[in-house]
Amino acid sequence: MKTIQLALAIFAAVVLFAVIIFWPAGRLDWVAGWLYVGIVAMNYLGNAIYLKRVNPELLEARMRMSKGTKRWDIVWGVFFGPILISIYIIAGLDVIRFGWSTMSTLFWPIGLILFLPGTVLFSWSMGVNPFFEKTVRIQSERGHRVIDTGPYAFIRHPGYLGFFGWCLSAPLLLGSWWAFVPKLTDVLRVVGNAAAHGAAQEIAVPMTWAIDDFFRAVVEYVYVSIVITIFPLCRPSAK
Repeated sequence: MKTIQLALAIFAAVVLFAVIIFWPAGRLDWVAGWLYVGIVAMNYLGNAIYLKRVNPELLEARMRMSKGTKRWDIVWGVFFGPILISIYIIAGLDVIRFGWSTMSTLFWPIGLILFLPGTVLFSWSMGVNPFFEKTVRIQSERGHRVIDTGPYAFIRHPGYLGFFGWCLSAPLLLGSWWAFVPKLTDVLRVVGNAAAHGAAQEIAVPMTWAIDDFFRAVVEYVYVSIVITIFPLCRPSAK
């Protein structure tokens, strides 16, 4: 993908994202909204620069839906896509237009603590996994195999775990308690997709193992991202 095309794609995505956030709010003087758009824009840009350097073929692959995509994944996306968008719509309606709930600004840095390691883990996963397309399919024409390097050496589904951090951070960064309602539904989608993805790849482990591994990784993620960061006294002693 040419640099100009990539830049235009990122710009269009950020503009669309801003519209989804600010249109329901009905006004543009929403500081948390602009901060969130800025964070997401920097994430898009950083991720694109990183992948352009280490895994440029994946950028091309993620811009399209390839042949062989699992039918259940298409249905999954059609059903949960609007739920993901509704998170930002509800946040704008809640915080700015109607004021349904009030969240302390002290939760904003907690949201950032969840977001940053999540997006780093997500990008790292894409950097080492040439098969990290946006839909689930067996890429037999490219010699599809299980990746066991980078974060995959420790976590079975690091990409989903990274997106889990994004999922939980959005309501905190936007200051909306009500946004957690569709967001928790989206978290369930991430868990279900992780388990189904492992099964679709014909990995010789039960689906329940994939779910167990995911939740074990979630516990580790929360511990590292929140407990160690906020409470230095809880750091494991070095031996």
